[in-house]
Amino acid sequence: MTQKIKSVAVYCGHQMGNNPEYERDAKKIGELLARNKISLVFGGGNVGLMGAVASAALDNGGEVIGITTTHVVSLQEPAHEEIDVKVVDGLSTRKQEMFDLSDAFIILPGGIGTLDEMTDILTKQQVGESYKPIFMMNTAKYWEIFGQIMVHMQSEGFMPHYEDYKLYVVNSPEELIEKLTNFDDLGPTA
Repeated sequence: MTQKIKSVAVYCGHQMGNNPEYERDAKKIGELLARNKISLVFGGGNVGLMGAVASAALDNGGEVIGITTTHVVSLQEPAHEEIDVKVVDGLSTRKQEMFDLSDAFIILPGGIGTLDEMTDILTKQQVGESYKPIFMMNTAKYWEIFGQIMVHMQSEGFMPHYEDYKLYVVNSPEELIEKLTNFDDLGPTA
């Protein structure tokens, strides 16, 4: 019997970015997660793509779990008003809690924080601490440069072949939800 994905952590920007396609896809992903009864775990904010994906999930009856840090709260970044957001001490605790609550990860466009969260999961995969899949939403070809960097690191002998990772690039919210709902290889530690 295979285990299906029941919850995903979504990592993305706390800004909207310069391309309206980013917000469009974030909202569609929130809607599709809710409609497919997949819980959303996110950074707890009510701004940027983070707020867009969470609001869309809530608007469609989805379960949404927010986790933020005391530092982010002290910067007065607004937490999402429609859910109880758990406040933890620091980023490492936040990342670990999001990891523990999720069967898989979705990476939307974002900045350094998003990149950090994604590479943290990739590192866990590389050393065998995680078999949980990562779905990289390549809206407007946002992540193509990262793919080129991975190929370069592999060709220079600094990492295993990128195909050894459970990293899947998708180009539309519909392709993403199809892969999520049909994924059946969560591995021994999911």
